[in-house]
Amino acid sequence: MRWNTYKMTLVTMLAAVAVVGRIAFAPVPNAQPVTAIIILTGFWMGPLAAVIMAFLTTFLTNMVLGMGIWSLWQIIAWGAIGVGAGLLGKLLPKVPVWGLGIYGFMSGLFFGVIMALTMRAIGQPFWGYLLASLPFDLMHAVSNFVFILVFYAVFEALFVRYEKNLQLAS
Repeated sequence: MRWNTYKMTLVTMLAAVAVVGRIAFAPVPNAQPVTAIIILTGFWMGPLAAVIMAFLTTFLTNMVLGMGIWSLWQIIAWGAIGVGAGLLGKLLPKVPVWGLGIYGFMSGLFFGVIMALTMRAIGQPFWGYLLASLPFDLMHAVSNFVFILVFYAVFEALFVRYEKNLQLAS
Protein backbone atom coordinates (compact mmCIF):
# COMPACT_ATOMS: atom_id res chain seq x y z
CA MET A 1 0.00 0.00 0.00
CA ARG A 2 1.54 3.27 -1.06
CA TRP A 3 1.79 6.34 1.12
CA ASN A 4 -0.23 9.39 0.20
CA THR A 5 -1.76 12.36 1.97
CA TYR A 6 -4.95 10.43 2.69
CA LYS A 7 -3.06 7.59 4.37
CA MET A 8 -0.91 9.98 6.43
CA THR A 9 -4.04 11.83 7.52
CA LEU A 10 -5.76 8.59 8.52
CA VAL A 11 -2.74 7.41 10.55
CA THR A 12 -2.41 10.74 12.36
CA MET A 13 -6.15 10.79 13.07
CA LEU A 14 -5.92 7.28 14.55
CA ALA A 15 -2.91 8.37 16.58
CA ALA A 16 -5.00 11.25 17.95
CA VAL A 17 -7.74 8.79 18.93
CA ALA A 18 -5.15 6.60 20.65
CA VAL A 19 -3.68 9.60 22.49
CA VAL A 20 -7.09 10.73 23.75
CA GLY A 21 -7.95 7.15 24.72
CA ARG A 22 -4.75 6.63 26.66
CA ILE A 23 -5.08 9.90 28.55
CA ALA A 24 -8.79 9.31 29.23
CA PHE A 25 -8.11 5.82 30.61
CA ALA A 26 -4.97 6.86 32.55
CA PRO A 27 -6.75 6.54 35.94
CA VAL A 28 -7.44 2.84 35.21
CA PRO A 29 -4.13 0.96 35.53
CA ASN A 30 -3.08 -0.61 32.21
CA ALA A 31 -6.54 -0.47 30.66
CA GLN A 32 -6.07 1.75 27.63
CA PRO A 33 -6.97 1.38 23.96
CA VAL A 34 -3.53 2.21 22.50
CA THR A 35 -2.36 -1.35 21.91
CA ALA A 36 -5.67 -2.36 20.34
CA ILE A 37 -5.64 0.65 18.01
CA ILE A 38 -2.04 -0.05 16.99
CA ILE A 39 -2.93 -3.70 16.32
CA LEU A 40 -5.97 -2.82 14.21
CA THR A 41 -4.05 -0.13 12.31
CA GLY A 42 -1.15 -2.48 11.63
CA PHE A 43 -3.47 -5.29 10.59
CA TRP A 44 -5.22 -3.19 7.93
CA MET A 45 -2.64 -0.56 6.99
CA GLY A 46 0.62 -2.45 7.39
CA PRO A 47 3.65 -2.51 9.68
CA LEU A 48 4.94 0.97 8.84
CA ALA A 49 1.64 2.61 9.76
CA ALA A 50 1.68 0.76 13.10
CA VAL A 51 5.25 1.86 13.87
CA ILE A 52 4.34 5.48 13.10
CA MET A 53 1.31 5.10 15.37
CA ALA A 54 3.52 3.66 18.14
CA PHE A 55 5.93 6.58 17.92
CA LEU A 56 3.30 9.34 17.71
CA THR A 57 1.13 7.90 20.46
CA THR A 58 3.99 7.28 22.87
CA PHE A 59 5.63 10.64 22.30
CA LEU A 60 2.42 12.66 22.55
CA THR A 61 0.91 10.86 25.54
CA ASN A 62 4.16 10.81 27.47
CA MET A 63 4.37 14.59 27.09
CA VAL A 64 1.27 14.61 29.31
CA LEU A 65 1.79 11.47 31.42
CA GLY A 66 5.55 11.69 31.85
CA MET A 67 8.59 11.07 29.67
CA GLY A 68 11.46 8.83 30.74
CA ILE A 69 13.66 5.91 29.76
CA TRP A 70 10.51 3.80 29.49
CA SER A 71 9.29 5.94 26.57
CA LEU A 72 11.84 4.42 24.19
CA TRP A 73 10.92 0.91 25.35
CA GLN A 74 7.21 1.68 24.92
CA ILE A 75 7.88 2.72 21.33
CA ILE A 76 9.88 -0.47 20.78
CA ALA A 77 7.19 -2.68 22.36
CA TRP A 78 4.23 -1.04 20.60
CA GLY A 79 6.21 -0.89 17.36
CA ALA A 80 7.00 -4.62 17.53
CA ILE A 81 3.36 -5.41 18.33
CA GLY A 82 2.26 -3.28 15.37
CA VAL A 83 4.78 -4.91 13.02
CA GLY A 84 3.48 -8.33 14.11
CA ALA A 85 -0.10 -7.23 13.46
CA GLY A 86 0.91 -5.81 10.08
CA LEU A 87 2.57 -9.07 9.08
CA LEU A 88 -0.45 -10.99 10.35
CA GLY A 89 -2.69 -8.81 8.17
CA LYS A 90 -0.53 -9.45 5.12
CA LEU A 91 -0.14 -13.21 5.67
CA LEU A 92 -3.61 -14.00 7.07
CA PRO A 93 -5.98 -11.17 6.06
CA LYS A 94 -9.09 -13.18 7.01
CA VAL A 95 -8.24 -13.59 10.72
CA PRO A 96 -11.50 -13.51 12.70
CA VAL A 97 -12.02 -10.83 15.33
CA TRP A 98 -11.43 -13.30 18.17
CA GLY A 99 -8.10 -14.22 16.55
CA LEU A 100 -7.00 -10.60 16.65
CA GLY A 101 -8.33 -10.46 20.21
CA ILE A 102 -6.06 -13.35 21.19
CA TYR A 103 -3.16 -11.58 19.47
CA GLY A 104 -4.06 -8.49 21.53
CA PHE A 105 -4.14 -10.53 24.73
CA MET A 106 -0.70 -11.99 24.03
CA SER A 107 0.56 -8.52 23.09
CA GLY A 108 -0.38 -7.22 26.52
CA LEU A 109 1.81 -9.88 28.12
CA PHE A 110 4.61 -9.24 25.60
CA PHE A 111 4.45 -5.51 26.41
CA GLY A 112 4.93 -6.36 30.09
CA VAL A 113 8.02 -8.44 29.34
CA ILE A 114 9.53 -5.60 27.31
CA MET A 115 8.89 -3.16 30.14
CA ALA A 116 10.49 -5.60 32.60
CA LEU A 117 13.53 -5.67 30.32
CA THR A 118 13.60 -1.88 30.67
CA MET A 119 14.04 -2.28 34.39
CA ARG A 120 16.75 -4.89 33.82
CA ALA A 121 18.55 -2.50 31.48
CA ILE A 122 18.79 0.09 34.28
CA GLY A 123 19.99 -2.42 36.86
CA GLN A 124 16.75 -3.54 38.50
CA PRO A 125 15.82 -7.19 39.01
CA PHE A 126 13.97 -8.54 35.95
CA TRP A 127 12.01 -11.35 37.62
CA GLY A 128 10.92 -9.25 40.57
CA TYR A 129 9.61 -6.53 38.32
CA LEU A 130 7.96 -9.00 35.95
CA LEU A 131 6.16 -10.87 38.74
CA ALA A 132 5.12 -7.66 40.50
CA SER A 133 3.72 -6.29 37.23
CA LEU A 134 1.83 -9.47 36.31
CA PRO A 135 -1.60 -8.25 37.54
CA PHE A 136 -1.14 -5.03 35.52
CA ASP A 137 0.04 -6.98 32.48
CA LEU A 138 -3.03 -9.22 32.72
CA MET A 139 -5.23 -6.12 32.91
CA HIS A 140 -3.48 -4.80 29.79
CA ALA A 141 -3.97 -8.16 28.04
CA VAL A 142 -7.68 -8.37 28.91
CA SER A 143 -8.32 -4.74 27.98
CA ASN A 144 -6.62 -5.33 24.60
CA PHE A 145 -8.93 -8.26 23.95
CA VAL A 146 -12.01 -6.23 24.92
CA PHE A 147 -10.98 -3.09 22.99
CA ILE A 148 -10.31 -5.13 19.86
CA LEU A 149 -13.77 -6.72 20.11
CA VAL A 150 -15.36 -3.30 20.63
CA PHE A 151 -13.41 -1.38 17.96
CA TYR A 152 -13.12 -4.09 15.28
CA ALA A 153 -16.35 -3.35 13.38
CA VAL A 154 -15.80 0.42 13.39
CA PHE A 155 -12.18 0.12 12.28
CA GLU A 156 -13.03 -2.48 9.64
CA ALA A 157 -15.61 -0.12 8.12
CA LEU A 158 -13.10 2.73 8.25
CA PHE A 159 -10.33 0.75 6.57
CA VAL A 160 -12.65 -0.79 3.93
CA ARG A 161 -13.84 2.72 3.09
CA TYR A 162 -10.22 3.88 2.95
CA GLU A 163 -9.35 1.08 0.51
CA LYS A 164 -12.38 1.91 -1.66
CA ASN A 165 -11.50 5.62 -1.74
CA LEU A 166 -7.88 4.77 -2.52
CA GLN A 167 -8.96 2.61 -5.47
CA LEU A 168 -11.29 5.32 -6.77
CA ALA A 169 -8.49 7.88 -6.59
CA SER A 170 -6.16 5.62 -8.62
